This record gives sequence, structure tokens and C-alpha cells, in this order.
Amino acid sequence: MPKMKTHRGTAKRIRVTGSGKLVRAKGYHSHILEKKSPKRKRNMRQETVVAKADEKVLYRSLGMR
Repeated sequence: MPKMKTHRGTAKRIRVTGSGKLVRAKGYHSHILEKKSPKRKRNMRQETVVAKADEKVLYRSLGMR
């Protein structure tokens, strides 16, 4: 059986922490920023943990587990 290949698009967007959690950047931060509040824009800079429902698919596309 051949090895699983890493999906490069996913690998560029998602990072795995030391404890195995998947971390991603928040969206809606590239344009039309004038109408968004400073607090909202500031919070979009933070990374966030991937939803539990999406973890299984993402681990597989990263070639893990």
C-alpha cells in the first residue's frame, strides 16, 4: 500500500500543535475592513482551534493518523 500524500493546500493553512490540536487562521480579514470594528479586526489576527467535526478529515488530508 502506498503512503498517504499530504494535501499541500491544507498543510499551508493548518498547523499542528505539540499536543496534536489543529490550528488555523481566521477568515474575513483580507478586504472590506473599513466597516469592521477595530476589536473585530484585532480578534481576526488570532489563530483558532479547528472545530472537532472537521478534525478527522483534516488529519487525513495532512497524512496523519
